[in-house]
Amino acid sequence: MKKIKRIAPLPAGKITGILYFVLGLFLVPVFLFIGFIGSHAAQGHAVLPAFFGVGFAIMAPVFYGVMGFVAGVVGAALYNLAARFVGGIEIEVE
Repeated sequence: MKKIKRIAPLPAGKITGILYFVLGLFLVPVFLFIGFIGSHAAQGHAVLPAFFGVGFAIMAPVFYGVMGFVAGVVGAALYNLAARFVGGIEIEVE
């Protein structure tokens, strides 16, 4: 058995930030569609719902990436703290 005793917080944050950024990219079509529907549902084809849809589509991946980075750093730091007391996670490799 091998044991994970420590996870470096900054690299963990980078990886989770990238993964969450990519996850946020999947939300872009949803926000664009909601903005499109909102602009056509309003009388007179309002521009504001479409603007918010595009704004959310641009900001979603960035927001998810930043939150993923923060969650990765905090999660790794909390793991390191807990691993001090319990000894870490054991994994079996071949």
